[in-house]
Amino acid sequence: MSVHPIESRYGRSEVREIFDEEYRLQKMLDVEAALARAQGRVGDIPPSAADDISKKANIRYVKIQRVKEIEREIHHDVMAMVKALTEVCGDSGRYVHLGATSNDISDTALALQLKKFLQFLLEDLDRLKSVLIDLAKKHKHVVCIGRTHGQHSIPTTYGLKFAIWLCEIQRGIDRINECKKRILVGQMTGAVGTQAALGRNGMRIQRLIMKDLGLEPVLVSNQVIQRDRHSEFLLHLALIAESLNKIATEIRNLQRTEIAEVSERFREKQVGSSTMPHKRNPIYAERICGLARVIKANAIASLENIPLWHERDLTNSSCERIIIPESCILIDYILNLTIDLLKNLVFDYDKIEKNLSLSQGRIMAESVMMLLVEKGMSRQEAHELMRTCAMKSYEKRIPFRDVLVKNSKVLKYVTADELDSALDPERYTGTAVQQVDMVLRNLGYIHKI
Repeated sequence: MSVHPIESRYGRSEVREIFDEEYRLQKMLDVEAALARAQGRVGDIPPSAADDISKKANIRYVKIQRVKEIEREIHHDVMAMVKALTEVCGDSGRYVHLGATSNDISDTALALQLKKFLQFLLEDLDRLKSVLIDLAKKHKHVVCIGRTHGQHSIPTTYGLKFAIWLCEIQRGIDRINECKKRILVGQMTGAVGTQAALGRNGMRIQRLIMKDLGLEPVLVSNQVIQRDRHSEFLLHLALIAESLNKIATEIRNLQRTEIAEVSERFREKQVGSSTMPHKRNPIYAERICGLARVIKANAIASLENIPLWHERDLTNSSCERIIIPESCILIDYILNLTIDLLKNLVFDYDKIEKNLSLSQGRIMAESVMMLLVEKGMSRQEAHELMRTCAMKSYEKRIPFRDVLVKNSKVLKYVTADELDSALDPERYTGTAVQQVDMVLRNLGYIHKI
């Protein structure tokens, strides 16, 4: 029976597999095999022993059940793996794990797991980017009301909204790519990091192992790879999660009954409530927001793993066994939820247009103010005049235009036709369309618009 929701509810199976026990065991065996090959190459162990260890360092020979059986007896997971590998290597088993310490194996294996996971992560981000590109292109001319402090402000466009999200996701991609050189590293430095047990070939052995595994060697370490690297990675995952949280929160707000401009797709047999049959809840967006909190909390926990006692302690280990797989599986999951959410976003264009007129034209006060300034009125005087007219429209619940056309100060500077033009939301979106085009050009997705 599953205990953690990741096992039965959240996460894709292909990503969960990267962090399951057998996959991790295989990555640890891969490190042991690379160690043996390197030591065989430099002449520290017989080449035949290196070949034997390299061949048998596989879960076809080293069974997870046997490793667990040994661990129950000795209470050390890495040594249990070493003993299980030694058992299947015959005489060559005497050279297994020679000169290494536990974290040489486990930290390097973790880097291999993260290397595989990053393929999924960057693919997810790229697919999300493509969805946002399509949305920005399709909706760059869709004028909607902008909101500040939860109140109607001035018109904007949905295209600009999506372009802003697109740039944020691109920054997430940039951070991950830049972080790869610090997280995809391995070590083979032995106890406290001196490589004493590896002898005079220690540094060469480390270089050979990491080249073999497709990782970079640490420049220097103690008995563990320093945890600022892992914390940085989880903090980057938290930043991505919070960007998704931001997107989902905006969609949840826009789906409010009183706003209802966009909404999640509601499937044919979907149930919104166990008691209220009419409900159409934004469950995807809410799930994204909820799981983003877990990823953020894990990133905070990762900061606590940085200060270990002296050359190492184990306080990071138990914590990381939870927070690293959990964060990776959940960020992949909510990225895919967000892709599905945005690909199937439902727009109510009539409601978008209707919401532009809810304030009876007061959202165009800045537009009229700028027209008055253009016609010769001082900016401060025009601002105060528009504020007074807007408050009168609000308090008396009459159209803003009606107030303006009866104001002698306004009519001294502008005509009724000029007012109508200034009160048209479609005419007051500034450079929103050009900004969307600029974003798409700068990100290299289109060459000519």
